[in-house]
Amino acid sequence: MRSNVSLLAISGHSGQGLEFSRKTSDITVMAQADPHMHVHANRPCSPQDVDDFLEQAEALAVRKGQRLTKIRRKVLRLLLESQEPSKAYDLLANLDGEGSAKPPTVYRALDFLQEVGLAHKIESLNAYVACGHASHKHSAVFLICDECGGAEELHAISTTDALKAETEAAGFHMRHAVIEVRGVCRACAG
Repeated sequence: MRSNVSLLAISGHSGQGLEFSRKTSDITVMAQADPHMHVHANRPCSPQDVDDFLEQAEALAVRKGQRLTKIRRKVLRLLLESQEPSKAYDLLANLDGEGSAKPPTVYRALDFLQEVGLAHKIESLNAYVACGHASHKHSAVFLICDECGGAEELHAISTTDALKAETEAAGFHMRHAVIEVRGVCRACAG
């Protein structure tokens, strides 16, 4: 049985807290997707061609005056190929053939990937996912399935804009935000 899913965007109401106002289009697309489709970590943001994306990531790093080193590239590849959010020690275990990689090396690579917009950290899981749209900076909104462990990122622009407006109204300058929504995905619910 297919259920209709909708998510309301959060908007601010001058000093009166948050109010739900209108539907976002990204959740509508997700609700209409095939419920039997295999979910990869952060599927909506995962590029279709990993090798092509790695080349784009390298070019992005160069444009930012950085380098996508061998370790950074391998960590990004592992994130891109992962079917669920990855923990740093799992990535370390899969860095076979990469010399004497130690935990600080993996954490530095993950920090770099987050800094340039190629990865996000899901705080509640202490795990990471690749982000395939590094061309713009954005806050992450994740739907995390308690059944299968999958995580999907929403492009909830209006939600992020509302959060930014609320934090600015409170005199707080937001650098970034990660919103995590826990529940059951369409594949597990079906």
